[in-house]
Amino acid sequence: MRYIYLLLLLCMSAHGAEPDHRQEIGRQLDDFHKRASLAQGTEYFDHFAPDAIFLGTDITERWTVDEFKAYAMPFFEKGKGWTYLPEERHIYLSKSGETAWFDETLKSQNYGATRGSGVLVKRNGEWKIAQYHLTVPVPNALLPKVVEMIEAGDQS
Repeated sequence: MRYIYLLLLLCMSAHGAEPDHRQEIGRQLDDFHKRASLAQGTEYFDHFAPDAIFLGTDITERWTVDEFKAYAMPFFEKGKGWTYLPEERHIYLSKSGETAWFDETLKSQNYGATRGSGVLVKRNGEWKIAQYHLTVPVPNALLPKVVEMIEAGDQS
């Protein structure tokens, strides 16, 4: 009986000792947005895994990190960034603790309410963004009109 108690105590202690990486991931995402706002391209792109994918708001915006860097760095080099302020964020971790996924609501001066979602992977002890997806949520009541506008744009 004493051994069972000891085993249970060790299991509970080991479980409680597992690090909760959500705060660390939240800080990484906050810094990611901060670096974009400050037009600090090198620091911004340091947040990405080498094989990352960035999905922008336009249907054509599916970039590898290298393609996205080629697009964005000229803006950053001119001191032009973009500001998305996190308002709410949910972070989830895999059982292994090596993968995380998240969704966040963001506020943008240019685009209003936006949403970001993505995946982070732990590589060499650091959390890196493997995929980031920026969207502009459309209220359901407006969606038929937005679809109509998009389709009209495709035909012209």
